[in-house]
Amino acid sequence: MRKYFGTDGIRGRANGVITPELALKVGQATGLVFKRGDHRHRVVIGKDTRLSGYMIENAMTAGFLSVGVDVLVLGPMPTPAVAMLTRSMRADVGVMISASHNLYEDNGIKLFGPDGFKLNDEIESEIEALLDMDLGVKLAKSPVLGRAKRVDSAHARYVEFAKRTLPRTISFEGLRIVIDCANGAGYKVAPEALWELGAEVVVIGAEPDGFNINRDVGSTSPDALIRKVREIRADVGIALDGDADRVLLVDEKGQAVDGDQLMAVVAKSWRDDGRLSQPGIVSTIMSNLGLERHLESLGLSMARTAVGDRYVLEYMREHGYNIGGEQSGHLIMSDYSTTGDGLIAALQVLAVVRKEGRSVSEVCHRFEPLPQILKNVRFRSGQPLAQDAVVTAIEDAKKRLGNGGRLVIRPSGTEPLIRVMGEGDNRDLVERVVDDVVEALTKAA
Repeated sequence: MRKYFGTDGIRGRANGVITPELALKVGQATGLVFKRGDHRHRVVIGKDTRLSGYMIENAMTAGFLSVGVDVLVLGPMPTPAVAMLTRSMRADVGVMISASHNLYEDNGIKLFGPDGFKLNDEIESEIEALLDMDLGVKLAKSPVLGRAKRVDSAHARYVEFAKRTLPRTISFEGLRIVIDCANGAGYKVAPEALWELGAEVVVIGAEPDGFNINRDVGSTSPDALIRKVREIRADVGIALDGDADRVLLVDEKGQAVDGDQLMAVVAKSWRDDGRLSQPGIVSTIMSNLGLERHLESLGLSMARTAVGDRYVLEYMREHGYNIGGEQSGHLIMSDYSTTGDGLIAALQVLAVVRKEGRSVSEVCHRFEPLPQILKNVRFRSGQPLAQDAVVTAIEDAKKRLGNGGRLVIRPSGTEPLIRVMGEGDNRDLVERVVDDVVEALTKAA
């Protein structure tokens, strides 16, 4: 276990875990790790719409400047846009200030290397080693302090980039689309890109005030989008999360479409077009067994990784896959992006809808998911998973499920929670199995 970095950067309560002092030190430490060579070094910094973003942005800017790294400030931008602009603007490092789908009280720091990919564990460990050191002796001399400036073109550059992931012949004219921006980082770029592609766009969750990010809107709270799609009889609804790196869709009937179904849509389309770099996709241990069985029926495989889009991407890069993602809606299409991109994923699915000339409900419901139960157990300290009673309960649960289901138990990477997920053909059995494991964990916690 590391002290600062989790599965997706550094995350915690703003002004609790994520303080100005920590942000300053992260800026300094990251700048020092990425200062390689004699060229003028630069970093791009984006953020979502949380109130605390101003504080963290300024503190990190000061940290980078103090070690002689120039700062390009992007303002509110999706996480994938920061990754893209890190490469495009030849920056040495990229920073996204966001706590993704969490509410406004939390915030976080995600870091990208010059290639636009999230940092690996080794580089994060290098940065972490510097955070508890006195960096005063490593500060830049007065003549070589960094400079900061705002990049006004970032918004337009990302919109154009997203549009160019589609063939020039694709138009969304005639599609009525509701886009829910979660009052987050995609509130400007996503509606604009859809409108420029010809769609009739109705926007919700695009009035950020610093406090309302992800609150009753976005991919983690799709009810508002479902209501709006039904109210105006839209063809499709698109829900992003706070930093727009994940997406879910709502079809014209008001039914939610998760990341597993979206991966199934794109995987078959790309297979038929000869665009799959490997005969399969990469997902996590949380993806539904129904997706795996569906892909097998198409002659495609599904490799599973630990939870977290960084692990999906690492496997994709190592083994040459170009589609991967998570049930939660993190979809990575490495032909275009180096991280999950909610807008580009939505565009790729809508391109399939256009190509097939059918409704979203017909295109996007490819398989019947197996019953899947997920419950969380909060613990105070210690390692409840190591206790004998818990180990016995887990082993018994797996035996009861047999080959007709799966049991996945893992600690959260961002909260003091143990997540218990069971799935199988028999819903009643799955519920009993999960409840028994949760009961054992609750006693141990």
